[in-house]
Amino acid sequence: MAALSNSSEDACLVINAGSSSLKFSVFQGGSASEIEPVVTGQISGIGTAPHFQAKDAQRRVLADGVLDEVGPADRAGLLGFLLNWIRHELKGATLVAAGHRVVHGGTRFSAPVRVTATVLDQLEELIPLAPLHEPHNIAAMRALAQVYPSLPQVACFDTAFHQTQPWQSQTFAIPRELTAEGIRRYGFHGLSYEYIAHRLPQVAPELANAHVVVCHLGSGASLCAMRAGHSVDTTMGFTALDGVPMGTRPGAIDPGVLIYLMREKGYGADELEKLLYHKSGMLGVSGLSNDMRDLENSDLPAAAEAVELFCHNVAKQVAALAGSMGGLDAVVFTAGVGENSTLVRARVAEKLSWLGVAIDPAANRAKATRISAQESRVPVFIIPTDEERMIARHTLGVIAATQLSRAA
Repeated sequence: MAALSNSSEDACLVINAGSSSLKFSVFQGGSASEIEPVVTGQISGIGTAPHFQAKDAQRRVLADGVLDEVGPADRAGLLGFLLNWIRHELKGATLVAAGHRVVHGGTRFSAPVRVTATVLDQLEELIPLAPLHEPHNIAAMRALAQVYPSLPQVACFDTAFHQTQPWQSQTFAIPRELTAEGIRRYGFHGLSYEYIAHRLPQVAPELANAHVVVCHLGSGASLCAMRAGHSVDTTMGFTALDGVPMGTRPGAIDPGVLIYLMREKGYGADELEKLLYHKSGMLGVSGLSNDMRDLENSDLPAAAEAVELFCHNVAKQVAALAGSMGGLDAVVFTAGVGENSTLVRARVAEKLSWLGVAIDPAANRAKATRISAQESRVPVFIIPTDEERMIARHTLGVIAATQLSRAA
């Protein structure tokens, strides 16, 4: 087991809570712009057999084992264990705040916010908009407040980045009174897109004010049209179900299909939710797996069809988003599939050749930062995303602003 060196720097804990896992990172540095991760890890198997794993910045294993002697295996007990472990490993460091990824901010939250009892109650009202994610995001915040009430917490929203979209990108063609109630397009993966918006000008300064489509392709997948680093349009809408097919979600689907299933097949709301969130997408089409790696390595025709369907829809959405913002100056691939699947990038680029997109096969296989061919009219990039870094930056920024306000 490796050990961390002593440090006297402040530390920020970043938490991404799921239904049965809790991913975390610890960042340290002189300022929000200079922070670097010193620890990453997760607690998996929550509710069954919790397993703890942590690695340092060099990916050396710091801990890896079943947590069978940590007391209560609920979130509060596990977070208490994690905090004690961090204090022990980061000797001399001071944990100054915790930042949380929160999937849905609704219309009320358009920027990161300090977590209070009132904020938590307001977030509870948003659970129907993100039933797979929001309850677990909130549970982690409540549990951390229980075991460490004096630690400031900040909620960072996946929907916030898309608040810059024009009204026509946010609005469904439904009665205005329903729109006024908050039934509109929100968009997700905003923390990832925000990171790419900051990173792309460093990679390619000439694209700082460009029309760019970013493809966040993972188990959950969406695309975003960005002009000058701001969200103009995106493929996800009211919930995280819309857009391209995903690991277990169908993406865009004719609403009439759902009416048909209710009337002719007797589906209720719970059955529809299970179908749309857990049984569709790549898993439903392939009948094999929701993991793109499994599909690419399979000889099953249905697996190949699932990959083709995914690439077809991604390419279609790139073209649609280019039309939405009036141009296409670059394409960026990011997230698990976008960063790692040579096949998906190649297929998508091939389908976009009519737009002047061409990639260099060798650069694509090597996962180079710029993978477009010399003759390509549209540059294509692979830029690894870093949502945790964005959360840490936002968290420290909110805390600093709070301290300045109090000093004034």
